[in-house]
Amino acid sequence: MGIRNDALAIWHAGVAAVDSCDLVSKNVGCDGSALRFSDTAINLTSVKRIEVVGAGKAGAGMTRGLLAALGQVPDSVTIDGWVNVPEDCVEETGQIHLHAARPAGVNEPTNAGVEGTREILRRVGRLQPDDLCIVLISGGGSALLPAPLPDLSLHDKVAVTRVLATAGAPIHDLNTVRSQLSMVKGGGLLRQCMSKRMVVLIISDVIGDPVDIIASGPTVPSKRTPADALAVLRRYDPDRIHIPSAVFRALERTAAQPPVAVPHCPADHHVIGSNGVALRAAHAEAIHRGYQVVSLGSENSGEAREHGVNLLRRLSSIRSTEAGTSKTCVLAGGETTVALAAAGTDVRGGRNQEVVLGAIAHAASPSLWKDLVLLSGGTDGEDGPTDAAGAFADEDLVAHMEHQNMSPTPYLANNNSYAFFQPLSGLLQTGPTHTNVMDLAVGIVGPAAD
Repeated sequence: MGIRNDALAIWHAGVAAVDSCDLVSKNVGCDGSALRFSDTAINLTSVKRIEVVGAGKAGAGMTRGLLAALGQVPDSVTIDGWVNVPEDCVEETGQIHLHAARPAGVNEPTNAGVEGTREILRRVGRLQPDDLCIVLISGGGSALLPAPLPDLSLHDKVAVTRVLATAGAPIHDLNTVRSQLSMVKGGGLLRQCMSKRMVVLIISDVIGDPVDIIASGPTVPSKRTPADALAVLRRYDPDRIHIPSAVFRALERTAAQPPVAVPHCPADHHVIGSNGVALRAAHAEAIHRGYQVVSLGSENSGEAREHGVNLLRRLSSIRSTEAGTSKTCVLAGGETTVALAAAGTDVRGGRNQEVVLGAIAHAASPSLWKDLVLLSGGTDGEDGPTDAAGAFADEDLVAHMEHQNMSPTPYLANNNSYAFFQPLSGLLQTGPTHTNVMDLAVGIVGPAAD
């Protein structure tokens, strides 16, 4: 259990470093006359209103941090706002309303999300040129900020996302399509804003931290086109039998129209949190616990189960070559994908649980896990449509599996990882962390720290 506890502590240190409230507090300040965002200062003399809008799993923490920073704003300035968050992240925040835009564990747009997005668009559309608009964006923002094109239903938009996600489409492909089917994504929020001053605070959940991809870029004029979105759809559904025909028609109509005008309100973007921040903190905690560290960086992607196998092979190689002479921690950030099998509706899992299950299926004997532990978790505390952040495995868990006469193979074949780990007490369950910087895997070789 010792190295398991070390892995958990290292993972939690990474998540703590990207606490959304702390990230905002560190990057926003006010001295009464000016509001500072990182290296940008805004004179408050002419500002009469500050409108805060946004969406994301980190919305509640970001809102708390921002309100604390705005405590020194003069009383003459009105502060108001609306941020779409998951249902289990709603809390009382005073001037800035947190709107339940979807149920917990359901990472798809809902009618409640559409209603909240309409309110956000109404708010930015009423602003005056001298007002200040602050936008809070974090992972999960795409599903929490839905505004389908006028001739497209929410059902159609959800259907195309499901088809792409089921096929294992990466986030860049998903957001290329979503940005072209929305009134708010791909710079739509920016186009609706009547203020000439917009500051965007971003906690990134995308590899490379591209501001035009995070939450489908609501404040960034899209470089992608309807033709790009059509190309993605044709790649995943060449015969046009799985994606609703209304989606193809909407994109074809939009492609035939003149390009949308560039917004008059430029936005000042600040990426205040990322997987790299979490990875560095996890690295520091591992060093503190006496481990040598091998960092695989923040750009790990690909099929989840294959990622798990690759991590286990690396851990096994370190164990065999160093023969217990040192303790090593392997860290890997990023985001994998899962190609869903044609299974029943009662199966549950997530990419992080599948990372670890893939490793177990590759090495299903307790002896192969001696002095090893592998943990993988989503930094948002939400892995797929489950109440788990991820899962972990070590010699004890695999021995327990063997004792229970369980085989990992059928669970992996059906993407039913949650049902595998639950009876083995192998789920990583944290509840909402109020942040989201993709995933963090921690692998350990050797005895526990003292």
